[in-house]
Amino acid sequence: MLFSGLKWWTSRSLWIHRLHYGINGGGKARYSSCSPKVCIVGGGPAGFYTAQHLIKARPDVAVDVYERLPVPFGLVRFGVAPDHPEVKNVINTFTQTARHERCSFYGNVNVGKDVSVEELREAYHAVVLSYGAEGNRRMGVPGEDLSGVYSAKDFVGWYNGLPSCRELGPDLSCETAVILGQGNVALDVARVLLSPIDFLKKTDITQPALEALEASRVRRVLIVGRRGPTQIAGTIKEIREMVNLPNTRPDMLAADFEGVKESLQDLPRPRKRLTELMLKAALETPGEKEQERREKATKVWGLRFYRSPVEILADPERSGRTAGIRLAVNKLEGSGEGARAVLTGEVEDVTCGLVISSIGYKSLPIDASVPFDSRRAIVPNHMGRIQEAPGLYCSGWLKTGPTGVIATTLNNSFDTARSVMEDMESGTLNTTGVKLGSQSINALLENRGLLLSL
Repeated sequence: MLFSGLKWWTSRSLWIHRLHYGINGGGKARYSSCSPKVCIVGGGPAGFYTAQHLIKARPDVAVDVYERLPVPFGLVRFGVAPDHPEVKNVINTFTQTARHERCSFYGNVNVGKDVSVEELREAYHAVVLSYGAEGNRRMGVPGEDLSGVYSAKDFVGWYNGLPSCRELGPDLSCETAVILGQGNVALDVARVLLSPIDFLKKTDITQPALEALEASRVRRVLIVGRRGPTQIAGTIKEIREMVNLPNTRPDMLAADFEGVKESLQDLPRPRKRLTELMLKAALETPGEKEQERREKATKVWGLRFYRSPVEILADPERSGRTAGIRLAVNKLEGSGEGARAVLTGEVEDVTCGLVISSIGYKSLPIDASVPFDSRRAIVPNHMGRIQEAPGLYCSGWLKTGPTGVIATTLNNSFDTARSVMEDMESGTLNTTGVKLGSQSINALLENRGLLLSL
């Protein structure tokens, strides 16, 4: 169990976990009923960072966090690779926030379905939407719905125990897997597919995933990107982990690195170090010890640049199954981060039985009453203030799109919390009226048969 002080409710269609730290032994809240009440929708990093800053900024504000899943922490819990426990250490900070006397957590509440945003706005002085990017960006190519094609989000959720991905059951009986995208999530997936089982056993990977990976026949993983080596989205740490992964050897195409060495001097230092690492793995003759290690390796990984998916190829002998992928060969126009991939007209086919799309997440609209930019997949806002909706705010990926790392989300969420505080102090956000907060929402859920207190 993640927390002490956890209260349980059950019902016909859902059960709600509540971190009940806001209630003392006498059954009365430790904060005034007139306290400003803020509702946060989404119990991931953005939600908890927003809550943390609000609680620290004002000694009277009370925060309730509502989450669609039964448990908190979102992608920190379900999106981080099991062999990267250090990244999950931020959960300790979030736990302290959740334990605060002015913070409560409600799980298994599907805002937009169980309760509307408008109902939350009636119950709270301010509502902050921080539910992240739950959708998958589609490739938009023929065959992407074939069996054997998965989104990285779902695949990662499967090996991390995300309830909605429990039944994914990916078929790992093929020799070659192709991952589309070259960010850290793509590299995480490649590493998990190729890692020694004895190593994975020491992580918090789920038992069903461990058993599936132990029986896996995948021996070759290609990580494909539409641009070149100097635009790769993965970090040097992740690339270094691939280079040093036991029982594997790199398989690169020298042609992908033509002219790259000459451009090194113009790159920022972090990008230069990352590119040098890839160049070394791709082009340099390894030392005797490394050569011996590579010769003994039974698994292979490779980065493939300047390629975009055109079609997922169906197996003619097994209806509905993936047999390969057709890739368009690109060239770059421009340079640096602004370089654009342009089709050359050339294509190549790669035989594979597993395709994992890691081309990004996207936010989805939650409620018809909330403005939403479908093209950018964000809620239109200014410093977290949702346009034309006083008292309604957003933070995290819903605010900016799915970019950055945990530290980026921290700054993003603190900025939104500051906007809420500024509006409270200026009077733009009226906090003088009494709001019932969770008391009102609990009554709504109970009347709808969704909440039965035990």
